[in-house]
Amino acid sequence: MDIRDADEGDIPAITGIYNHAVRHTTATWNETEVDAANRAAWLHDRRRAGYPVLVAVSPERGVMGYASFGDWRAWDGYRHTVEHSVYIRADCHGQGLGAAMMTALIRRARDSGKHVMVAAIESGNARSIRLHEKLGFVHCGRMNEVGTKFGKWLDLTFMQLRLDDRSQPDP
Repeated sequence: MDIRDADEGDIPAITGIYNHAVRHTTATWNETEVDAANRAAWLHDRRRAGYPVLVAVSPERGVMGYASFGDWRAWDGYRHTVEHSVYIRADCHGQGLGAAMMTALIRRARDSGKHVMVAAIESGNARSIRLHEKLGFVHCGRMNEVGTKFGKWLDLTFMQLRLDDRSQPDP
């Protein structure tokens, strides 16, 4: 397996992985599938903002997952904080891809001078919460019934990882 920057040729696989999550999981609280043009625009926007989109690929299995981070909030004071997302193809769960992709994302965030990485995880997703704990993320809050999908209320767990030891932000 190789983890590399995504390119336009990865758009169909990224679209398929995302739409599977829309249809079958609470990894995203979006209920509307997207098309390839949407994911191509998303990839372009991430690149333009200087944020990575990574894919995990193998010669035999193609794109097995993708991951990215971007602005946590749009205001200037949050410029040192990013929020990430990782999506693994359904038939590739449980193979260590999430941890490998998260490790690569954390490295990229540190290299780009970010201070904190935020995770917003559906509170019932114990596997994701455990993975984040193993990677050093700490719990920083839970919001009850702030979302809905599949006819039920969803709680959101926030976790964060401090990426550096800067005591003062850049001016």
